[in-house]
Amino acid sequence: MQARLLRIHLSETDRRDNKPLYEVIVARCRELGIAGATVLAGVEGYGETAALHHAHLLRNDRPVVITVIDSVEKIARLVPVVEELLPTGVLAWSDVEMIRIQKNKVG
Repeated sequence: MQARLLRIHLSETDRRDNKPLYEVIVARCRELGIAGATVLAGVEGYGETAALHHAHLLRNDRPVVITVIDSVEKIARLVPVVEELLPTGVLAWSDVEMIRIQKNKVG
């Protein structure tokens, strides 16, 4: 099945309504019926300001990437929602072939 993979790059310290922004974005993905979203925390990274993001002794400011996959149409509906939520960050997408594997549960 033709699909689109969206990668949302942000910082662990980004917040919305007093919650981690990555949690808010994943919740919006679920509300929109998106097939899947995964949050990955990076060890270190930097963005357009060239400021390093990584774990500190007193606080964490690691880079975070949310990967989202679904149809081209659903990702197109999600992008403006994410853009509204992000104070700063980067979105990148790739067209991919999605293979859904579902096996019957035994037991």
